[in-house]
Amino acid sequence: MIDWFKTLSPMLQALMATSFTWFLTALGAGLVFFFKSINRRVLDAMLGFAAGVMIAASFWSLLSPAIDMAEQMGIPSWQPAVIGFLLGGIFLRGIDMLLPHLHMNLPTSEAEGIHTTWRRSILLVLSITLHNFPEGLAVGVAFGAFASNIPEASLPGAIALALGIGIQNFPEGAAVSIPLRREGLSRWRSFLWGQFSGLVEPIAGVLGALAVISMRSLLPYALSFAAGAMIFVVVEELIPESQADHNTDVATMGAMLGFAVMMALDVALG
Repeated sequence: MIDWFKTLSPMLQALMATSFTWFLTALGAGLVFFFKSINRRVLDAMLGFAAGVMIAASFWSLLSPAIDMAEQMGIPSWQPAVIGFLLGGIFLRGIDMLLPHLHMNLPTSEAEGIHTTWRRSILLVLSITLHNFPEGLAVGVAFGAFASNIPEASLPGAIALALGIGIQNFPEGAAVSIPLRREGLSRWRSFLWGQFSGLVEPIAGVLGALAVISMRSLLPYALSFAAGAMIFVVVEELIPESQADHNTDVATMGAMLGFAVMMALDVALG
């Protein structure tokens, strides 16, 4: 199976991997057919778990390989990591300022981005879609790095990253669709909007792989860029939302568990 997968183009590998992460988003969104509401403590644990996975992936799957690659390329090891990391955060901040979106449990009047009259449900979905983009980008860059024959990049490592992102996408899909159901949408519409939030990942994954293949020398920067974008999402959105209802202990333990799961996957498979 692995040998067959290696014969595919990196863009197709990235597309298949991010389609898997989208599928788990849709699977999580499907919980709306069984539940109309979700316990707030459970939701906060889910958000914390997602934050932990993304933090671990940012270092083990992205920043650490970027530092190793920089050393092999004969440039200061810290340079691509710092520059790419900061650019990733700046890029997400720019999108955050422009794209209309609304964080969970906030009134529509507190929507961020350019002012719009879009419905609350659309704004909620765009909030999750915003942070799914760097996840797909990270997976695509990882597969592009492997295809570029970088010694520090491996196919099992790229698969581990896709698996980790997919695992945290499952509760994320539920965290979108179930609140939308509570907002008054039908189960089917809540599901469709919930899975739609993950569709950006295959697009970002293919773009990430294509960029790396086209500009191999920029790979350490691309890996760090994806890490910075993911950390921006964690600090700006996931952690604050997971602790907004004062369930700090369960959210923190969820983050610890998510970090441990992603670290174990990356170290064991990468």
